[in-house]
Amino acid sequence: MSTLIILRGNSGSGKSSVAKMLQRKIGRNTLLISQDIVRREMLWAHDGKNTEALTLLITLLKYGKSHCKYVILEGILNANWYKPLFETATELYKEKLFAYYYDIPFEETLRRHETKEKKFEFGEAEMLRWWNEKDFIGIIPEKSFKQDVSLESAVNIILKDISM
Repeated sequence: MSTLIILRGNSGSGKSSVAKMLQRKIGRNTLLISQDIVRREMLWAHDGKNTEALTLLITLLKYGKSHCKYVILEGILNANWYKPLFETATELYKEKLFAYYYDIPFEETLRRHETKEKKFEFGEAEMLRWWNEKDFIGIIPEKSFKQDVSLESAVNIILKDISM
């Protein structure tokens, strides 16, 4: 049975770094679905309610369920805009769904953003415009990661939760 790991939070929180490290630790044939890659690079679509990326993200979740032991979904994934995605995830993965939300201050996301290769692609003004405080899914219980949870700690917590 396939396991889904959802990593969410505001821009610059650390979810992409955790997702990549998790994929390497879990091993081959682990599907990593990045909202940014799907929306901004594959489709070059705007984010928001009824984004064109929603259908593709749902299709990728279904593919992962059928073909992969582990699926990692990561992104800002606004709880309201992506509700159909989360409903589908709940139906597909049932008790094999683990969700995590980076609940960290805006200033910390700015600090983390400065350490990234993509730091010149956007800055504080854009991050503030995208900011969505405490954007919990609601229909899926999420564990919160605070700013004191390191990359390695987050990965270890998730690996323990999924019994690896």
